[in-house]
Amino acid sequence: MSFDATVLTMFPEAYPGPLGVSLIGTAWREHGLWTLETVDIRGFSKDKRGFLDDTPAGGGPGQVMRADVIAAALDSVERRGRPLLYMSARGRPLTQARVSEWAKGPGLIVLAGRFEGVDQRVLDARGFEEISVGDAVLAGGEAASLVAIEACVRLVPGVLGQAASLSEESFEDGLLEHPQYTRPREFEGLEIPPVLLSGHHADIGKWRRSQREAATRERRPDLWAAHLANQQAKGE
Repeated sequence: MSFDATVLTMFPEAYPGPLGVSLIGTAWREHGLWTLETVDIRGFSKDKRGFLDDTPAGGGPGQVMRADVIAAALDSVERRGRPLLYMSARGRPLTQARVSEWAKGPGLIVLAGRFEGVDQRVLDARGFEEISVGDAVLAGGEAASLVAIEACVRLVPGVLGQAASLSEESFEDGLLEHPQYTRPREFEGLEIPPVLLSGHHADIGKWRRSQREAATRERRPDLWAAHLANQQAKGE
């Protein structure tokens, strides 16, 4: 069973973008491990001029995407048990835990909104989950949808080919990833840490663990606090 992604968007030309290159693109085009479909929301406007939006109820700047147009676009797609995501700055944060959950399923249907947003009624009526990829506002949901889909697709078995490489990545166990090095041994006066050249795998493992903990403490105190609480709950 492949992972099937469908995006509802005003700009189908934004896809596949980075999803069409490297191992992820090969897994799609050559091996069929996942699929990508776009649905042009503009084709579902009932307005003779093709408008998809209208002024906000209660007043205010900008335009809001109409519930009936979004519903018609979504209802043209076979859902097949796939979760519905709406990329929104006010949504719940995209996390590796959620990504791992979705990657095990049949795929995703993602709504990439525009303007000031989408009429809340269609989000409620169709059961969309609002997801944010960061504390910043984008011009539209296309870039965010690419992030969510790529995060899932790379976890689909066979896409990256090295399952072991996924186990030490950032967020997989609540910690950020350790720094990486490769040749040349010396670069602009900076050396590869000697422990990585020692051949002592136990020492390398300890060093990498310490680096992960230090990075998490410094850069993501929220994750570090959660990690400590988890360790305490386990009695470690």
